[in-house]
Amino acid sequence: MGKRRRVAGRRKIRPAVFGGMIAVVVGGAGFSVYALYDGGAAADERADATAGHRAVKSGPLTATEVRTASTRFLTAWQHGKVTEAAAVTDEPATAGKLLTGYAKDAHLKDVTLTPGTAKGAEVPFSVKATVAYRGLSKPLAYRSSLTVVRRASDGEPLVDWHSAVLHPDLRDGDTLVTGASGTPPVKALDRDGGDITAAKYPSLGTVLDGLREKYGKRAGGTAGVELRVVRGKAAKAAKLSDKTLAELSKGTPGTVRTTLSPALQAAAEQQVAKRARASVVVLRPSTGEILAVANSGHGFNTAFQGSLAPGSTMKVITSSLLLDKGVTSADKPHPCPKTFTYGGWKFHNDDDFEIKGGTFKASFARSCNTAFISQAKKLKNDDLTKQAQQVFGLSMNNWAIGVPTFDGSVPVQSAAQMAASLIGQGGVRMNPLNMASVAATVRSGTFHQPYLVAPSFDHRTLATASRTMSAKTLAQLRELMRYTATNGTAAEAMSGLGPDYGAKTGSAEVDGQKKPNGWFTAYRGDLAAAGVVQAGGHGGDTAGPVVATLLKLGS
Repeated sequence: MGKRRRVAGRRKIRPAVFGGMIAVVVGGAGFSVYALYDGGAAADERADATAGHRAVKSGPLTATEVRTASTRFLTAWQHGKVTEAAAVTDEPATAGKLLTGYAKDAHLKDVTLTPGTAKGAEVPFSVKATVAYRGLSKPLAYRSSLTVVRRASDGEPLVDWHSAVLHPDLRDGDTLVTGASGTPPVKALDRDGGDITAAKYPSLGTVLDGLREKYGKRAGGTAGVELRVVRGKAAKAAKLSDKTLAELSKGTPGTVRTTLSPALQAAAEQQVAKRARASVVVLRPSTGEILAVANSGHGFNTAFQGSLAPGSTMKVITSSLLLDKGVTSADKPHPCPKTFTYGGWKFHNDDDFEIKGGTFKASFARSCNTAFISQAKKLKNDDLTKQAQQVFGLSMNNWAIGVPTFDGSVPVQSAAQMAASLIGQGGVRMNPLNMASVAATVRSGTFHQPYLVAPSFDHRTLATASRTMSAKTLAQLRELMRYTATNGTAAEAMSGLGPDYGAKTGSAEVDGQKKPNGWFTAYRGDLAAAGVVQAGGHGGDTAGPVVATLLKLGS
């Protein structure tokens, strides 16, 4: 902690209180700052430091410890004292490198940090700065937060370092850079030639970033000057695109036409805005064209890049497998007991319901889990994986839609995990784009890889499936989905949308989440759509109305 320092010639002024922290306005290096000096108990703790042995601090952090650590860090950062600021973190080398880059690479100056009210060990703060590069400048303002933790070796309170402390859009390994963008901007158009902007369609911010990264140079534009997030290895592995934070000079954009429908996109934005953590995708089954994509949260494109258990919507793929193998048929009697044990796990139906003397069609429509789990013993471990890959074009990481996507994952599993995958749990992971494609494959009879930008624009090759379902299987699968839309768990949401339609609901349990994720996938005419509402509950009640509204609008 060191001894208390005396500042010669300091004028006595009245301190202002910001969020429970003492802030004193001082002059410094040509800009105004808040010098977040602490007094009282914190100063006394510093004065009490001795050269002798000190016991390791333990127990919950006190408000004074949180205030002291955060104050030291923010004050040092604000004054440009990188080494001092980094020393108050639990990763001084990593923090020091990024803090140095904040000024030298991102060209940010005149930094003003204002702390808010601490919530336990977390301290929110606001940042105001100026991006200045070769005679160009632009103000930047944003909010961030830090968390104080104890160092394991001695219990010393330190800032838990993550790149997001510096800026909330940073992931660990990312950097901030100001300069020529390298990638020219793009002007994105919808299928009718109208402009696509994030202001007009908030969900499309990440999509526009992806279009720029993919087509900026090819589209014929010229680069501008900007402050941007340059993604590191981890973020690139997650298929995140670089992100522009501030534009100092505009480049000349190239033009990229997409397949988006302005009417459906606007409606999709409205639908997800009504629900927390909702995502939806609409496709044209006959071609694979993506007509709309929307997310409640705009920081991550869950609709395209999410990796979530799809719950019972996976039963569409599982049913196609069982029908293809001749294990069952739509009108064949099929068991639906309250529970079924496989691989040492006891599987349940929702509220332990059962269907006595029912058919496979009845089990599909009511989403009976045990009806599918009971068939696991008739399948090989890789059967479901092959069906997903060879018939539905999933789980091969080879889609090329025009922006980054997660293409679904159906890993080969065994025992109880294999059984769980049959009902969309275990290791199976999907997103609305994947599940909209599943419904589209059933509607068209053939997998058409979804795409946002026509392949003719850059002569890329779209993914294909190696085989199709037999005519008999396809007819029965459509019958199952149609019956679910008329008499099953999807009937309420799909009411009035017939006759050429089908649907499947799903609920996926998530550890630590009180309510399951609600899923819904459906088709009507030459439209297919899928949506998820995370922690929403049953799919028919949550995602169902979102999907049904868009299918109705697109008729």
